[in-house]
Amino acid sequence: MFQFVKPAVEAPWVPGPYPGVELQMLHRNPATGGVTVLRKFRAGITVPAHTHPAASETVYVLSGQWEEDGIVFREGSVFHAPRGEKHGPHVAKTEVISLTIFDGPLTVQ
Repeated sequence: MFQFVKPAVEAPWVPGPYPGVELQMLHRNPATGGVTVLRKFRAGITVPAHTHPAASETVYVLSGQWEEDGIVFREGSVFHAPRGEKHGPHVAKTEVISLTIFDGPLTVQ
C-alpha cells in the first residue's frame, strides 16, 4: 500500500513566488520539507533567473511551452536544477503547467 494517497479532488491554486505563477500543493514531506506541486505559469510572464538554496528542483512539463536560454521546453520535457544552481529566466510562451518536485523546502533567491 502507498504511504500517501491524495484522492483526485482538486486542491485550490494559490499564488506562487512570482506574479503570474500559481501552485497546487500535491504533497509535502514533513521530514525534509520537500514538496510536489503543480505549477501554472500564465502565458507571457517571465520568471527572473533565480536559485533554490534549500532544494533541488525537478520539472516535468505537462502542457504548454516556455523558453530558457533559447531552448523551448514543450510538453514532455524534463529538467533538473541542483540545489543552489542559478536557472532562468523562464519565459512562458503559452500557459504552462508543470509537475515540479523540490527535495527540500521551496525557497527562492
